[in-house]
Amino acid sequence: MARGARPPVIAVMGHIDHGKSSLLDYIRKSNVTAGEAGGITQHVAAYIAEHGGRRITFLDTPGHEAFKALRTRGAAAADVAILVVAADEGVMPQTLDALAAITEAKIPYIIAITKIDKNNADIGHTKNSLVEHGIYIEGMGGDIAYAPISSKTGEGIPELLDLVLLSADLLELTADTDTSATGFVLESTQDQKRGASATLIVKDGTLSQGSFVVAGDAYAPIRFIEDFRGARVEAALPSEPARISGFSRLPAAGSLFSIAATKKEAEALAHEHAKELTAPHERTASVEGISELPLIIKADVAGSVDAIIHELNKITHERAVIRVVSSGVGSVSENDLKVAGASGAVIIAFNVGTDAIAGELALREGVSVFPFSIIYELSEKVAELLAKKAPLLVGEKELGRARVLKPFSSSGKKQVLGARYLSGTLSVGSRIKVMRKDEELARGSISNLQQARADVNVIKTEGDFGTEIECREPLQYGDEIIAFEVTES
Repeated sequence: MARGARPPVIAVMGHIDHGKSSLLDYIRKSNVTAGEAGGITQHVAAYIAEHGGRRITFLDTPGHEAFKALRTRGAAAADVAILVVAADEGVMPQTLDALAAITEAKIPYIIAITKIDKNNADIGHTKNSLVEHGIYIEGMGGDIAYAPISSKTGEGIPELLDLVLLSADLLELTADTDTSATGFVLESTQDQKRGASATLIVKDGTLSQGSFVVAGDAYAPIRFIEDFRGARVEAALPSEPARISGFSRLPAAGSLFSIAATKKEAEALAHEHAKELTAPHERTASVEGISELPLIIKADVAGSVDAIIHELNKITHERAVIRVVSSGVGSVSENDLKVAGASGAVIIAFNVGTDAIAGELALREGVSVFPFSIIYELSEKVAELLAKKAPLLVGEKELGRARVLKPFSSSGKKQVLGARYLSGTLSVGSRIKVMRKDEELARGSISNLQQARADVNVIKTEGDFGTEIECREPLQYGDEIIAFEVTES
């Protein structure tokens, strides 16, 4: 087997809105930003570009904090990373998250200082910001290469790509095109016409028609291969993205894939992988007195489902938890509505619609279906629903306090007492609890109050007074009467 050089796979990473998609737009001369809700890239995609006669595969990884798992996956599949840092803001929290993913993947990286065309761009400040966070660039105590760039004018982008290829050359990346393909599942989605489909990144070997691809517990016959533009190709070579359809089930984004010669081998391998896979993460209520919010999650791609669950795990409440009843890719279906009806779940639809029959059923059965295209809005709504689901917390607020001086008479539950005001307000009709030596003796209510031999409704000033209370336990000198009200929150 002869190994030869292969093109580098590059992950573009960084803080939200620091210019990742704009950089890729310029490189590949096409626009993806307009197609993303809110201008945010919300699932990983792969593109091939050329520079200096050489091919480079770029992974566009999400910048939103909720998509941390996807960013980590993108870095793991890449050879080199470009960490974008905007010249008008410097290092931000998700810059550091992205750097952590790069460090964990143990791959080299280059800094792209973006948006240098903006009026408030400050490259010097941005460099200082990098150093302050332990990112030591060339000329400032370190050896991390960087390039100031503008995705509007293209300034600095050729130099950035030169640095990318230089970093790749130092890695001496190789692959054997004569062997069976291996690599990563970059993304998976449910297509109405083609069924379960996935975008793969080939890291070694050649992906060819006629065999089977196995990714985790899913497998598919390779009947045809599509490149990143959707065009059908005979094969996918090392470092190339390829789309395969017809999987037995949705393969997990980020899983490794390999090739099996026959369907029988593919099934056996998928079955073996299924044993190793852990159960899907779900949070359930197991504590008495804690309510749960059951959810059904439907999204456009498997990576979005992962990201939504990642975001939901951050939403907490003292008296309620989220329980994911089911999750999947594709539009909200009649079956989803039936599951929701049986479980009382709310349906979260992210970048997907609702089937006509399912829509009618939702109206008829009163099932809530909430559509979203922005992760922030989804998170806020679920937090609101969780708060509403939480049981009210019943408490007691002290209103006033007095000390028993002398019991006068009692008849049944009613007792006439002399007492001394201590604090707060005691009112006719107030609920009370009686404390004896700091332990609760009984509960009751105030039925009458007298001050200076006259009936009053309220006692709120210092002095002695008479009271009639309803209480089963006989009170004695020194007992404390505490008036309170029940509160709910």
